[in-house]
Formats: sequence, C-alpha cells, structure tokens
Amino acid sequence: MDLKCLFRPSTMAVVGVSTSQDNHPANVIYNKNHLRYPIKTFPVNPRGGLLNRETLYQSVGHIEEDIDMAVIAVRAQFVPRVVEQCIKKGIGGAVIVSGGFAESGNLDMQQRLVDMAKEASFPFVGPNCLGIYAPDYVDTFFLPGERIIRPDKGNVGFISQSGGVLVDQMVKFAGQGVGVSLAVSIGNKAYIRETDMLDWLDKDLATKVIAFYIEGFEKGEGRQFIKKAEHCSKPVVVLKAGKSKKGIEAVSSHTASLAGDYRVFSEIMKQYCVAEADNEYELTSFCESLSCYPKGIKGNIGIITLSGGHGVIAADACERHGIFIPEIESATIDIIKEKLSPEIRNIVSLVNPLDLTGSSTDSDIVTSARHLSRDGNIDCIMALLIPYSPGISTDIGAKLSQVARNEGKPMIAYVPNEDKYKIIIEGFELNNIPVASSVEGAVLMAKALMRCRPC
Repeated sequence: MDLKCLFRPSTMAVVGVSTSQDNHPANVIYNKNHLRYPIKTFPVNPRGGLLNRETLYQSVGHIEEDIDMAVIAVRAQFVPRVVEQCIKKGIGGAVIVSGGFAESGNLDMQQRLVDMAKEASFPFVGPNCLGIYAPDYVDTFFLPGERIIRPDKGNVGFISQSGGVLVDQMVKFAGQGVGVSLAVSIGNKAYIRETDMLDWLDKDLATKVIAFYIEGFEKGEGRQFIKKAEHCSKPVVVLKAGKSKKGIEAVSSHTASLAGDYRVFSEIMKQYCVAEADNEYELTSFCESLSCYPKGIKGNIGIITLSGGHGVIAADACERHGIFIPEIESATIDIIKEKLSPEIRNIVSLVNPLDLTGSSTDSDIVTSARHLSRDGNIDCIMALLIPYSPGISTDIGAKLSQVARNEGKPMIAYVPNEDKYKIIIEGFELNNIPVASSVEGAVLMAKALMRCRPC
C-alpha cells in the first residue's frame, strides 16, 4: 500500500472548516498547516464563501488543483458522503478525525466507509483519531500548535491507537532528546492498521526504530503482526494496553478493539524478539537506545561508576530486569589497575560494577572504558557519570564516545538531565550514544538492546 500521499503530501483539503468557530478542530488543522507548513492547504465548507480572505470551497470537487490528502472533521453522519466526494475527486487518501463510529456502536457506518474505500483503493487513517504528524510535511492534530511539545525530527516512527498517548509520548520523547520521523494516531484503525504501518516504516529510510501503542487486534491479526515484525529489518517496540480486566473493558469502549489474551501475546513477542515496554517510560528509553544500536546485545553489562551507591542501584536494577553483570577477566583488571592514576589505584573497586570513586579523572574513566570494552565477557558498557566530581571535565562525553566508536561496543551513559551538564550530554548524543537521565533509565536502555537481540 503506497501511503506517500498521506505522509509526504504536497496538497491537502480540510473538510469541515467553520466560518464562526475559530477553535473548531478543522479550523485548527487548517490554520496550522496553511501558516506553518509547506503543504498547500484548501478549506472546505458546504456554505462556501471566504475565510480570512481565502476561498472557502463548497466541496473538494470545487478545488481545481489535484489533492494528495483530505482531513475530514465533520459529524459522523456526513463522513460517508465526504469520502465519496474525495474518491470522485481522485484524492490520494484521508485522515478521518471524526468520532462516532465503531467506538460508539456504529459498526455499520464504519464498515460502509471501509467497503467504499477498499473498492476505490482509497486509504484512510481513523476514524476517531488525531491523525498524522510528519515533521516538515504535515500536522493533522486538532490541537493548537502553541500547546503541543514536538520532539525534533529524528528516526523513531511511533504509531498509536490513542491520540492522547501519542501526544503525551511526544512530550516524553522531546524531554529525553528522542526525535521522530513520523507519528500517527490510527484511532479505530478501520482501514490503515498496525501491519500496514509496519510495512511502510520498514521501507522508510528516515526511520530506524518502529514503536507502537496497541490496545487490541481483530481475531488473528496479532499473529499477522508478529510475523511481519519478525521479518522487519528494524527494531520493533510495543507498549500493549488492555492487560487487566478493567483495561480490556476500557479498550473496547475506546477504539472498539479486542484486547485478547495479553499473556499469550507477551510471550510471543519475547519469542520473536519484539521489545515489549512495560510502560511509557520504558518505551522512551527503548526507543532512544535502539535508535542508536538497532542490532541488540546478549546482555552482559560492564558498569563504570564514580559512586559506589550508583553502582549498587544499577546492579539491583539489572537483576530486576534480567540483565547480566558478569565477572571481569583478571587480565582486564590488571591492565586497568596499572593504567589508573596513582592517587586512586589503591582505593578503587575493580569488580563489576567498577567503582572509580569521585576522585577519578577523565583519563581514569576513558582508560577503564577502553579496556573494559575489550573484555570478552562484556558486550555493552554502562557509564554512570557524576559530572560534579572535581576531576571530570565537560569533554568527558565526547571522550567516551570516541572510545565507543573505536572499540565497536555499545555504550550507554547516565548523566543528570540538567542544563549545567548539557555540554556533557551533547558530547554523547552528537556521537549517537544514548544518555539516560536516571540510573534506572540507563538499565532500561540496556534491557531494550537485550530484548531486540537477534533470535
């Protein structure tokens, strides 16, 4: 299914624009795209006339230019007629933000849309959704632009049945420095579904990680999704809702989906190395680490810390999440001890986690990371940095990144997320090293790499 008309459009019609309500969803969508995006946007209202000196078209058929996509924001009972007009016009596809379909019990009306669209090969997102946010191209969210926190353009494609979860996750992505290539709220997913998005994003050159918030599937669809994920060339992350009895009931009323047997689906995801995030914080950490290291690891972590307490917290978290902290080879310990500064050589703890103490310097940390990377028992380095230690410079992020590049082993860093330490964080991020704002977050990043290792 070619969805370029929806995710890389040049022209768009917004159907349902009001002449009296500036805050109407269609008006918000029209104004946002007309004023802030390169897409050429046309407002549509059956009454016609003018809107801020722009022609207000009575229907999409009255627009002379070819239209790539339509955004439909009218009452549910009028949507089938608008879809008919779009098909007759030859529009490439649509986003139907209108609610009042299967989630409200109107199954027949939704099925009518699907039958009509499939016969005409007219793909649409929704209904009952926010639709599409494609950085630099289009934003069909009916939320005022000044209220939305948008992550930078990046390489994570995020697909969500819930518009609210999608927007909230975008806030978390932005806070953690995770960029998105595409974000889509599919709502009732009457036509375009997770499997379609998996196919599209697998081929999308701008996307390196594919993440989903899933409430439920139709009968047999979960198996199809897993099979496609198995053959996908990119890491797939899933946050599954509807795990409890009440959650399953809420899923049905929200998007009219079947939540299914969560335990079975969870076990199948593990078997096929789909990374299941337990909550939205794990989802953020998973996406950040996998966008840097898509191949995954076995899960043998070498921890470097400047604080014994941080090492203990990390060790506890690793055990809780099933991550291994193996013994360090004696040869590795000997060479690290030999090359450490004389001032700390006899006070450090050279077991895993390595506690270099708050008296260590950049050189001590870099030396330890370099030789720990060469240890055969270790397949990932976790550097827990305390940037207020006196021997640490603002270049430590860049220096450790150089080690990771030269040694070829994944590295994950923890640095407190404060403006004062931004230059250290940027030293990692500019070199594609994931940085967590908590020790737990760093461990979750390692967990993602372990879950997405080749099966």
